[in-house]
Amino acid sequence: MRSSTPTDDVLQLGGELVRLLHQGAGADEFAHRLARAEALPAAGGQREAMVETVRMAMAVRNRMEQLLQRERGMLAVIESTQDLSSRLDLTDLLQAIVSRARRLMGGEVAWLSTYDAERHEFRVVVADGALAHSTQHMVARRRHGVASVVLSTRLPFSTTDYLNDDRFEHDEALDATFRAEGIVSLVGIPLVRDQEVIGLLFVADRYHRTHAAQDIAILGALATHAAVAMRNARDFDRANAALEHADQSRARVEQHLRSIQAAAEAHEQMTSQLARGASLAALCQLVAQLLGGAVLVLNEAAQEVSAGTGDGYDSPALQAYSPSGAHSTAIGQALRESRRSGRSVVACRIGDETCRVTMVFGGADVLGAIALFHRGELDEFRVRTFERSASIVGVVLLSQERIEADKSRSATTLLRALLSARQEAAAVLANRAERFGLNLAQPLSLLLLVAETPGAGFVARRLRQLPALAQTLVDEMDGVVVVISHGAQAADVRQVVQACLRNELGATHRGVLSRPVSGVAALPGLHASLRRALPVLAQLGIRGDIVGQNELALYSVLFETHDRASLQEFLQATIGPLLDYDHKRGTELAATLLGYFDHNQNAKTTAQQLDIHVNTMRQRLITIESLLGHWGVAARALELHVALRLWRITQAVP
Repeated sequence: MRSSTPTDDVLQLGGELVRLLHQGAGADEFAHRLARAEALPAAGGQREAMVETVRMAMAVRNRMEQLLQRERGMLAVIESTQDLSSRLDLTDLLQAIVSRARRLMGGEVAWLSTYDAERHEFRVVVADGALAHSTQHMVARRRHGVASVVLSTRLPFSTTDYLNDDRFEHDEALDATFRAEGIVSLVGIPLVRDQEVIGLLFVADRYHRTHAAQDIAILGALATHAAVAMRNARDFDRANAALEHADQSRARVEQHLRSIQAAAEAHEQMTSQLARGASLAALCQLVAQLLGGAVLVLNEAAQEVSAGTGDGYDSPALQAYSPSGAHSTAIGQALRESRRSGRSVVACRIGDETCRVTMVFGGADVLGAIALFHRGELDEFRVRTFERSASIVGVVLLSQERIEADKSRSATTLLRALLSARQEAAAVLANRAERFGLNLAQPLSLLLLVAETPGAGFVARRLRQLPALAQTLVDEMDGVVVVISHGAQAADVRQVVQACLRNELGATHRGVLSRPVSGVAALPGLHASLRRALPVLAQLGIRGDIVGQNELALYSVLFETHDRASLQEFLQATIGPLLDYDHKRGTELAATLLGYFDHNQNAKTTAQQLDIHVNTMRQRLITIESLLGHWGVAARALELHVALRLWRITQAVP
């Protein structure tokens, strides 16, 4: 077998070079062939020619690789352009650009940061190939890291050893992240829009690497596309936001128009019901249905007059309502605010329900209030509907009040005629009184009442509605409630009035009940006498009680012009030692002495009344005499008796 000659080796090597170029072999393959060429014999000049041939092949291979890289770069740019036209989501598009930049550069990590103008820092928005969690949340300030160089020059910047590069000021947090990620080298490209750097595109490796100008140029093209994408996406977001805002504005206008229409229809329904003479209960039901809640109409004393509940609405707050309930204070404050402002006011929240209240006016007078219990929020138009319903309810209440006034006008006229100093003929008055079940031939009693709250007019109207006072005449005269009844029924009338004022109305009141008188001619003088007695009650500090005329007769004469302080001075000067003794020792000497005087100073009778032994009674009298002195003189006994009676009345005040 013939051995190979240098010529054969040259021919073989040349064929291999062509095959390697065709296959796109790597640089190491060509380096191996270059070594073989350099090992050829130097004779004949073939070695030099072959070495030159291999080097030309390597140059061709390098140019082909550059062309291939350019082709890949152009394809990446074209793909980015296609994404730019097909993707509208900014985050997805930037993620695609970062991933392509990493693949194109053959890098291990890539990320894109955007500039936050308010905080003056760059924040990572997308990353690809990152292993450390902190890499995806990196923050670079304007004066630190590669960001500072790129931001100042607006040019690409690369480094083969980031952590040891002293061309920029390092940031400890960034350096720690790079160490955790293992980053050694990187290249950064600015994203420029309208001459402003709006972001940075980075590709990094975990080894020392020098980046070619061609790679950086292609990376710059991707960065340009990223800047365009950000601008287009943000413009698209603004356009979408403007469109959404326009849609929301249109929806609000439509809702506004629907609310106006609903409010107008609600007002029309309420006025229509009013025109047809609907009852207060029917109006309450209508308002509750329109507002989707429960409605409660209250009188001046915050008592329920009528109520209504919308279909399917359950209101525990309405069912548990009481004028003196847990939320009465809050409701009262809200009603006062409503009266001041003329608008409805939220009073309180009861469970999952809200209570909104508004005053009901009839001219300049307060007729009552309306409470609405509802869940959720009320828009402006539903609030207005609720406030308009107060006007409708006010008309109904005013109409009812006028009807009641018409019914009671003749009774009021009769009462005033009976108390007038210029009375009509007794026969005429008797005939008119018979229509009200009042027999003027029988003894009559007069009850006068002062009600600080809720007012004499309201109290008079409420008393007229009580069945137990059907055979009486009730009216308000100059701020005082006046009741005329048969003398035989006076005690029952007093009890009914007292119960109504205390239990139902919670009224702050004081009053006086006359002794029975025969003949209507005595009524005017009796009325004047009782009117003079009312200030005496105030001076005595009596509240929440109705006192008999007999109990006040003496005091009306003695103390009409004295105030409460003067009365206390009188008591202290007369029976002060006795009261002090009782107070300190818990005894009842004052009550004992009063009983002794009331029983004509009979010790035995008084002892029986007090349920004590007569000897005990005598011992008490001895103690009393040691405190007050001897009362054998009639004037002294009268003074003590009057003082004790006055003390008893003041003690009876609740």
